[in-house]
Amino acid sequence: MTPNRHRPSVPAQAKGGPSFARALWRIAAANVSAGNKAKLLTSGPDAFDEMESLIHGARESIALESYIFRSDEVGQRFGAALIEAAKRRVRVRVLMDWVGGFGRGQPFVDHLRSEKVNVRIFNPLGFRRWLGIMPRDHRKVLVVDEKIGVTGGVGIGVEWTRGVAHTGRQKWRDTAISIAGPAAKDMLIAFEKMWRRASGKSSQRWRLVQKRPFNAHLDSEIHQRALVGIIEGEPLRLRVARAMQMQAIAAERSIWISSAYFAPSWSEYEALTGAARDGVDVRILVPGRNDHPWFTRVTRRYYHRLLRNGVRIWEWNGEMMHAKTSVIDGRWVRVGSTDFNAMGVAVNYELDAVLEDADIGGAAEQMFLEDLERSKEVTKRSKIVRATLRQAQGKL
Repeated sequence: MTPNRHRPSVPAQAKGGPSFARALWRIAAANVSAGNKAKLLTSGPDAFDEMESLIHGARESIALESYIFRSDEVGQRFGAALIEAAKRRVRVRVLMDWVGGFGRGQPFVDHLRSEKVNVRIFNPLGFRRWLGIMPRDHRKVLVVDEKIGVTGGVGIGVEWTRGVAHTGRQKWRDTAISIAGPAAKDMLIAFEKMWRRASGKSSQRWRLVQKRPFNAHLDSEIHQRALVGIIEGEPLRLRVARAMQMQAIAAERSIWISSAYFAPSWSEYEALTGAARDGVDVRILVPGRNDHPWFTRVTRRYYHRLLRNGVRIWEWNGEMMHAKTSVIDGRWVRVGSTDFNAMGVAVNYELDAVLEDADIGGAAEQMFLEDLERSKEVTKRSKIVRATLRQAQGKL
């Protein structure tokens, strides 16, 4: 049975609930902008080519933030491009996470700094809250000249070009998105906040959001597409989780999610299973093999409960499926760094772009269906489901 035979037939533009912009503001404190041009990047090499092209074409500024920024062949390639931009007197800033940089090597960072690339390291180990272990800066963001930005799940490393497994190497499956327009400035604002945090000059106290709503009136039926909201995931905020619940409420035909490290909270689980029981086509794509093998066992513990409530599950057949995306009703698309687990939605700093655009939605649906063709569907009769269920019953 091929996945394409089950594409829901309800029109993608069906309306429901509050406007996209107002809902995102109220539920996730996210500003929304209109008139953006977006392009899906469906692999690591595609994302790297787009990012390098933007860096080479930069005239004024480059802001690059990446949880993983290695000193391998991909890192050296990006380092050379950033140094060349700095020599053109472009203002170049790079924000790296300390934990995500294990194995990077200080000489690589020192070389960038010596060539006028301004580098900051987020939350190194030290005598501070949680000893600097948490939270992490898990974002992947590039903004060039305040006009165009790229975000998604792709880090700077060879995993996304040729994999890292000892046998049968395959490049990691991932997704990013390039957005030209006013949303790039929202991405830069998010970068600036993390840049200040990394300097130690920004207060780490949790504060209530006090900014006034901006563009909450925008409506896709009136204003130029694509409408884009930038959700800044911050510790304890749960913004992406609430946005997903909002979309689960509004969904009329489909909720399709790709998540590399899937361990949803009870509220997220109930939102998805509630939609499935109400006739929405809910599908989840996760890795069949994970770079953290123990996490596969965690994810599989959810399978039986999800399946018996009508949620369909696929496991990716390649080395690693690292994407963090969702597409709702072929209309709302999320691409970012957030996985549905406690670290992603509640602890780390994350960034996700949420778009309302039928063209991007259609492309995201097609991308998802093509991924399912390279995956295996899990059913209630699958060996892994039966084995996990037996293990759970044995612990009772």
